[in-house]
This record gives sequence, structure tokens and C-alpha cells, in this order.
Amino acid sequence: MEGIGRFLESQGCEVFVEKSKAAEVEPSRYTALTVEEIGQRCDLGLVVGGDGTMLGIGRQLAPHDVPLIGINRGRLGFITDISLDNYQATLIPMLAGEYEEDHRTLMNARVMREGEVVFHTLAMNDVVVNRGATSGMVELRVTVGRHFVANQRADGMILSSPTGSTAYALSAGGPLMHPSVRGWVLVPIAPHTLSNRPIVLPDAEEVSIELVGGRDASANFDMQSLATLAIGDTVMVRRSDYRVRFLHPKGWSYFDTLRKKLHWNEGGS
Repeated sequence: MEGIGRFLESQGCEVFVEKSKAAEVEPSRYTALTVEEIGQRCDLGLVVGGDGTMLGIGRQLAPHDVPLIGINRGRLGFITDISLDNYQATLIPMLAGEYEEDHRTLMNARVMREGEVVFHTLAMNDVVVNRGATSGMVELRVTVGRHFVANQRADGMILSSPTGSTAYALSAGGPLMHPSVRGWVLVPIAPHTLSNRPIVLPDAEEVSIELVGGRDASANFDMQSLATLAIGDTVMVRRSDYRVRFLHPKGWSYFDTLRKKLHWNEGGS
């Protein structure tokens, strides 16, 4: 963190640090701000970590429309795509205005209980309804807009954005979705009926998932926040008015990321 801060200063940037990370840099060198204050005062956010870190910060800064650049500390991430080993050479042209901009729409999720909102949050990747750790299947009633889709018995259900299509939804058999697609994918987790397959939905309509049966169920949002569900609770998800703005090196392509992360073409000529 200290080295990145000094590099940014050498490029003419005024540097602030997020308060929870202030201990990682030289005391008193940089002003520490809350995420809310960063959104109000900063022109650019540089996120150092993995995709999980970016998900959390992205949701918080989206209302402020602050663009984000991700530097990955470990393996190449899907949304933190700049290597820590090569960040200086990559950032110099980006700070000069040479970059590709990539927008990701957020999901606005509510848990309704007897007509009242008992939980409300944003998600960038997915909203997941899960069965309890020691219980059997859950029964879920799925509605899209005003249209009833099905009652499904499964271990759970994933409603994923295009960003999240490379995460849990992919491991559950869902398709990859390009970030520019205005849609979601609904993926059952280990469905009781094998004909219950993933389906791509338009994100213009609200999706409702009601817990009809099952014990100890919960709803997860980007796997970073959780709400316990009771029978009759409904998780309602609509497209948020907010979006996350990612900046990538000039020439970046979503397909380049897929090839690197998913190891496509390995062994080929």
C-alpha cells in the first residue's frame, strides 16, 4: 500500500486512504477517509485486493459514480485485473486518460415479510436463496414481473447479474453472460426435477423468489451479507438505478479475461 501511494503521488495525484486500511501506510502521511467521504471527495478509486474487496467497495461507491481500478494482490481476478507486479507501467497511461470504461449494473434486493421490508441491500454479483446446512430441499415460488414461472424444489436458487455469471452461477451450471447484456440468469442449485434448467431473463422486470417450504433458509447477497428467511418471506430483486464504473487498461477485452481466468486455449497451437 505504501509503495502504491508514493507512486500515485509521483504521478501528481492527491492520495487518500480508506480508514480501515490506514494502518497499512506510514502514519500521518495520507488523510484517512470513510468510504462515504471517498465518494464525495475523490475522482478515482484504486482498489487493492481481490474480487471480493471490489464487490464491497463497488456497491458502496456506486451512488457516487466514482470510477474504480482494481489491482489484484493474488491471482488474476475477473474485476480486479491489474497485476500487483506490473501496476506502475499499467497505471501511467491510465492516469493520463488512456483506458477502457466498463459499466456494471447493480441489483436492488429486498426481503419482504408480511408486507414489510425487513432487509434491503445492493448486490453486484448475485442474490442466492439457500437451504439450511442440516435441512433438506427448499420449495421456492418464482415470479418474473406479473408472471408466475414455477414452484421449484432445490437446494436453492441463484439470481445472477452478468458480472456474477462467472461466480457461483457458473459453478452451478449457469451460462456466461457478457457484461453488456441487459439481463440476469436464474440458476437452480441441485434441482429436484432435472428439467429445471438455468434461464436468462430481462433485467427490466422484477424477480420474486418466495420461500414456500423448507427450514433454516437464508438469502445471501454477493456472499457478503445475509438475511434469515421464514416461510412466506419473499426476496424481490430489481435492477438498481446505480451502476459501477470500472476502468481497464487500453485494449482490454472481457474475452481476454475469460481466456486467462478460465484457461481457454491451453494446450492449443
